[in-house]
Amino acid sequence: MEETKKKIILTGDRPTGRLHVGHYVGSLKRRVELQNSGEFDDIFIMIADAQALTDNADNPEKVRQNIIEVALDYLSCGLDPAKSTLFIQSQVPELTELSFYYMNLVTVSRLQRNPTVKNEIKMRNFEANIPVGFFTYPISQAADITAFKATTVPVGEDQLPMIEQTREIVRSFNRIYGEALVEPDVLLPDNKACLRLPGIDGKAKMSKSLNNCIYLSDSEDEVKKKIMSMFTDPNHLRVEDPGCVEGNPVFIYLDAFCRDEHFEKFWPEYKNLDEVKAHYMRGGLGDVKVKRFLNNVVQSELEPIRARRKEYEKNIPEVYRILQEGSIRAEKVAAQTLADVKAAMKINYFDDQELIQSQAERFGENK
Repeated sequence: MEETKKKIILTGDRPTGRLHVGHYVGSLKRRVELQNSGEFDDIFIMIADAQALTDNADNPEKVRQNIIEVALDYLSCGLDPAKSTLFIQSQVPELTELSFYYMNLVTVSRLQRNPTVKNEIKMRNFEANIPVGFFTYPISQAADITAFKATTVPVGEDQLPMIEQTREIVRSFNRIYGEALVEPDVLLPDNKACLRLPGIDGKAKMSKSLNNCIYLSDSEDEVKKKIMSMFTDPNHLRVEDPGCVEGNPVFIYLDAFCRDEHFEKFWPEYKNLDEVKAHYMRGGLGDVKVKRFLNNVVQSELEPIRARRKEYEKNIPEVYRILQEGSIRAEKVAAQTLADVKAAMKINYFDDQELIQSQAERFGENK
């Protein structure tokens, strides 16, 4: 099989905290499904510590401590090091060198126009003082994707401008230097409910800083406490009042997690979620009952994840070994891509015997 025809995935997360159920329904669950589908020749899953340092440069310990948290979340969700390569970004130095070469193919104004970069800068209050590393992270991301010749990058819709920037870099490179890089395709979530889970406080997004997350590593009691305290329809004051399901976090979570078989097991008086929604909207169904059902649904999903995590927590050196072996494998793949890039750019001086011979002949003729 030719390398360019291989189906390869590259995806990952920044290790700035434990992963939460938003990560799970938005990407982790799908990654496990893709891993187990047998459709892909290689799957690379990166813990993006170097990228995390672009806006946490003054707090490296935060990134360092969260490497193991993210790795445990990956493994407990079912990512299998026998099927997927789990690695740490900073342990693959070729990614930095590729980023440096790609910087020549992107203008400052193009980076400034990237909607994802603009939003991230605004969110972090970097408008007046943007770290260069953070500003150029679309270029770094292009290096991550192309180093593994990824054909497929699973992302949410908010990341589409980032992947388009990668595609532009690939097209520019291949046009100038010859076909050395693979242009990736995007794989969007297939479940619209999974695009973005709100925080338990009803805010638009789960955020570690807002303390409104349900973490994959939370205990059963912690999960229950958070679900029972969730924001709902503020106008649904009495059980008999009609309630609104649109924009209601409890129902958004049910859309993401709930399946028909959950009703048979946990709430047999209803056949499916549509029946619950209809009852809630006409009045006569209280929030507490709905939250209890949601708690049962979420607990049933998280229980096997918690059990696997407990097993891995018993052998932390083994988790680091998995990451080290994955990083070694990832570096070998990236090194080959870097060699291809340097050959295309004609900066592989010591590997190019034709260059050495022609220069020897040229200077020999001058004598």
